Amino acid sequence: MEQTHALGRRKAAVARVYLSAGKGNVVINGRSVEEYFSLESLRYIVNQPFAVTSSEGQFDAKITVVGGGIKGQAEAIRLGIARALCEVDKEAYRSTLKAAGFLTRDAREVERKKPGQPGARRRFQFSKR
Repeated sequence: MEQTHALGRRKAAVARVYLSAGKGNVVINGRSVEEYFSLESLRYIVNQPFAVTSSEGQFDAKITVVGGGIKGQAEAIRLGIARALCEVDKEAYRSTLKAAGFLTRDAREVERKKPGQPGARRRFQFSKR
């Protein structure tokens, strides 16, 4: 199997995922998953597509991720891995990944700040007198 490429996005984070047949090594920006994500919950998010499709230990993933925070990066990686798995074998993986909701791009973005107020929705304190 040759290398498969897919892109995942979430908020300001963009993840490029390169999937190839291997022993289950996941390298993010030149570091291992355990080294890159110190929180167990974020490592769980990254490995969810492999767990749902029961393909742990079958693929090596080389990931480049930029922008956003660590949570957004983890979710961008999850989308990228799910899309790459679909490219590898559409019939086997697509239905399970779609049912789990891993093929849907989360479109929620930060609302912009409006002029004349301190935040997007927050208003300055009202004073009657």
